[in-house]
Amino acid sequence: MTKNTLREKPTEEQKPRLKSGGGNFVTRTLGSVMSGSFLSRDAAVNALPFMFFLTLIALLYIANGYYAEEQIRKMNKLTNELKELRSEYIISKSELASVSKQTEVALRALPLGVKESVEPPSKIMVSTLPE
Repeated sequence: MTKNTLREKPTEEQKPRLKSGGGNFVTRTLGSVMSGSFLSRDAAVNALPFMFFLTLIALLYIANGYYAEEQIRKMNKLTNELKELRSEYIISKSELASVSKQTEVALRALPLGVKESVEPPSKIMVSTLPE
């Protein structure tokens, strides 16, 4: 048998060793979130119902924002329509006031053969006879 001898270790250049953690807490956490490895831990599995709840709340919040924007658009549209209808009402009311004047009515009635009375109306008195 051969004799055991002590071998000299080859000299390696001293390289800086990286920590097994991979950096500070923030970098490790961010790295585990980006890689998805945090989902395989027991704490994350136990927190899944809460994560689903938070996801549901976020979706409802986004949907509520879209709904509010839609309602604001509808309200602005109705406000503009109301302004247009109000202006149309004022124009129609002023036209009616000008058309319903006595002189305008008399001018429009002339082609039909209706003339304006020149003498003022008089009161008719009916006397009752004793029986």
